[in-house]
Amino acid sequence: MSHPVLYSFRRCPYAIRARLALRVSAVQVVLREVVLADKPESLRSFSAKATVPVLVVNDLEVIDESLEIMMWALQQHDPQGWLLTDDKLIAESKRLITANDFEFKPWLDRYKYADRYPEYPMEYYRGQAEAFLSRLEESLARAPFLLGEASTLADMAIFPFIRQFANTDKQWFENSSYPCLQAWLETLLQLPLFTSVMDKYPQWKAGDPDMTF
Repeated sequence: MSHPVLYSFRRCPYAIRARLALRVSAVQVVLREVVLADKPESLRSFSAKATVPVLVVNDLEVIDESLEIMMWALQQHDPQGWLLTDDKLIAESKRLITANDFEFKPWLDRYKYADRYPEYPMEYYRGQAEAFLSRLEESLARAPFLLGEASTLADMAIFPFIRQFANTDKQWFENSSYPCLQAWLETLLQLPLFTSVMDKYPQWKAGDPDMTF
């Protein structure tokens, strides 16, 4: 392969954060846009999970966890300093990302797809998710980004999920008591980096020509 191959899905927050890191690191990849209801067999052959994103670095290395893709890309080149050097900040970054991925994300799924979880109303799931929003709001009341004056891995790994939460009920989010979180999200959404990774691509099928990203 001349370039690593990335299996992605445009709207998936896990795939978004992987693309953000690949783009900022200037690592060029071949992009294969996946339709989740029609996954290519090659994706299944590279990863038993068959979920996006999957980065096929070469014949010997396949990375099928979005955070690991981010770390791999930034280890190649980290021009904006997303990877931290202060041990305390690194530990806090890990805590925030872990809380996002394993505490907030399950409630986000139930909030967004509440009809699939009829045990409770949508508002209940939103209320459970708000524990994490409050934690972020508290951090952002002290500084413009989660860990200080500049965006880092934590901001970029988390904000695609907050974007998804906000889009579930935009009116509620815009009227909610999270002004710092709202401002942070809007700042990141306006970044040329973000808009550049949200271009639309056609579904990839076996035999299609390579499309670099």
